[in-house]
Amino acid sequence: MNRVAVAGFQHETNTFAPDPTDLDAFERGGAWPPLTRGTDVLDRFQGLNIPLSGFLAACNHEVIPILWAGAEPGGTVTDRAFESIVGEICAGLADARPDALYLDLHGAMVTETHDDGEAAILARIREVVGPDLPVIVSLDLHGNLSRAFFERATAVTVYRTYPHLDMGETGARAANLLDHVLAHGPPARAFRQADLVIPITAQTTEHAPASDLYAAIAEADILSADMALGFPPADVPDVGPTIFAYDYEPGAADAAADAALDRLMAASDSFDARLLPAEAAVAKALEAPAPVIIADVQDNPGAGATGDTTGLLAALIDADVPDAILGLLCDPDAAGAAHAAGLGATLHTPLGGNHPAYSQPIRHPAVVEALRDGPFPMTGPFFGGRDGDLGPMACLHLQGTGIRVAIAARRAQNADQGMFRAVGLEPRDHAIICVKSAVHFIGDYKRVSERILFATAPGANPCNLSAIPYTRLRPGIRLL
Repeated sequence: MNRVAVAGFQHETNTFAPDPTDLDAFERGGAWPPLTRGTDVLDRFQGLNIPLSGFLAACNHEVIPILWAGAEPGGTVTDRAFESIVGEICAGLADARPDALYLDLHGAMVTETHDDGEAAILARIREVVGPDLPVIVSLDLHGNLSRAFFERATAVTVYRTYPHLDMGETGARAANLLDHVLAHGPPARAFRQADLVIPITAQTTEHAPASDLYAAIAEADILSADMALGFPPADVPDVGPTIFAYDYEPGAADAAADAALDRLMAASDSFDARLLPAEAAVAKALEAPAPVIIADVQDNPGAGATGDTTGLLAALIDADVPDAILGLLCDPDAAGAAHAAGLGATLHTPLGGNHPAYSQPIRHPAVVEALRDGPFPMTGPFFGGRDGDLGPMACLHLQGTGIRVAIAARRAQNADQGMFRAVGLEPRDHAIICVKSAVHFIGDYKRVSERILFATAPGANPCNLSAIPYTRLRPGIRLL
């Protein structure tokens, strides 16, 4: 039986986000599991919608778990965090001397030193294991990948849904790829890079053209074909879509990669970001049958945003909406004040707006209606199967309005109704449901309503690409 080492190091880096991502972000967890080492990996990752979980369930070999580390998307990963985690992975590989390696990576990591974090990870690993050890990698659909990364991996597979409901399935595909490599050796491979940047909300596979592009990828008659659409808020030369193809038949991988690239370029003018200014989104929601979901896309912590902006909340107040909930607003001070004051107390603490480049605090009396501190269940298809822990949380009812705000001490995108339920709010009972997320929320919240609006208020996840101050794009790339 072959001995297969497994490790994960995931981060989606928004180079425009104001706060760096240090080691503590990987250690403390939140909506994602905290840094996990050794045999604890086997226990913690059973049955989750995480690539490593899918790989473990499908793997037919002896598994040597090293570690898994993931942090909420955010600013550049510090060298301290990168060196600590990669160093631990490399030390584990040196001790284990495995026959193969599976890596659960993201594809859009940027560090203080490395524009392409994943290529740097593989470079360090190859120094330890040599050029020939089979290294199979699974990636996020939003990866920004370079040829240097591609050359260092034996084979790669990528999520095919956005919202990412197939993370576990992608890990299982990686296990299948590994079986082929161990049985038949490395396949021929092809890599293509598209000179496009696609707005993040336009990438959803809930709509064409992405739905059609990924259907064609899945139907490719070769060993493996995959496509990452890129992560736009990253000012690095390799931002944008990439295509990977593998097969043992001469020329098949190149033909499949060329066909996928042709389909992508032909569909490029069909991508639609579906964006509305926050005020227009609120006005439209008030005219539509309830419930309506408004996504606060530019303050999506799942793309590295701060989670504390108040533009959409201000629009709700200005429109005097009779019934709305908004969450999660990341505000450790307000959450702490709510817990100190207790249920039923009236707070005069400013809410949100801790990053003045994007918004100002909301100053409005609020009644503490619910409190929570500690784990809570998440049951939707994106986060489902694990508990979240966002520290002190509260539901605040803005006095004299129909607006309730779910606040938390830790940042996380609201992609699971459990985040509202943790503070006593049942989403389907409210007319307007505002979530700080871009697309992942759809997997769970479409069970509540198909009426979904994408609102833009200032935030660290700019979705209108013409507003992003890129300085390092490669020549000839086109912003959609």
